[in-house]
Amino acid sequence: MLRPVAAVFVAAVFFLPLYLIVVNVFKPGPDIVPHPFAVPLPPTFANITAVLSRPDHLFWYGLVNSIEVTALSITVTTMISAMLGHYLARSTSIWARATLVAMLCGLMIPPAVILTPITQVLGSLGLMTTVVGLVLVNIGYYVPFGVFVFIGFVKGVPLDLEEAANLDGASTLRTFWQIVFPLLRPATASVMIFLGVWVWNDFLNPLIILGPDTGTTVTVGIYRAIGEHQTDFGAEFALMFLATLPVLVFYVAFQKHFVKGLTGGATKG
Repeated sequence: MLRPVAAVFVAAVFFLPLYLIVVNVFKPGPDIVPHPFAVPLPPTFANITAVLSRPDHLFWYGLVNSIEVTALSITVTTMISAMLGHYLARSTSIWARATLVAMLCGLMIPPAVILTPITQVLGSLGLMTTVVGLVLVNIGYYVPFGVFVFIGFVKGVPLDLEEAANLDGASTLRTFWQIVFPLLRPATASVMIFLGVWVWNDFLNPLIILGPDTGTTVTVGIYRAIGEHQTDFGAEFALMFLATLPVLVFYVAFQKHFVKGLTGGATKG
């Protein structure tokens, strides 16, 4: 009896914020504060229209920047993580184990703790307020996570396949991309989903590195839409709703590999 009650409670905790966003997106702004949980009858699309037609194009600029940063970050991070994870999984040297320990230590450091030295390094390289600088920060921070996911899956790939390819004259790089990497699709999907959600929802790094004047993302756009003396709650909920849709679409596209990617590597090697 306790388990169903706990399951319902946990589901309600996660469902309540989603419910608040959805119902208040289609509700007139003045009705949100006095009746936040009420169902919008009749529903209105005025909030979404107002966000999409802002004169400063806040949402559209943020959407383009978010897509660019997220796509570059997850693509490069996934490729580097897969190659490095394959190397570390096949290597038995002490340096490989030391690298794994160093990466584990890196995962334990919160991003906010290293933000100040990161900005100093980017400033010295002339990469502050640039998309390239933000992408490099994402790659450096999330590669250890991707490596740990790929290592578990690489250990489940028979070594005989790689040895046979090497005997046929294939190089190590060609063997990895044409034989090993296609077998890592569940791990790739899991890494891409996690990284996509984390990078897309990131607020602090884009705010500091891109800066409020030279660029914004959808999450920073939600913050910028809040005025000092006035807040349009209808527009805020519409921004949050629109910012969430690309992540949901991305998850649906890769969901069939997601659960397998979470559990498969834990049973390998």
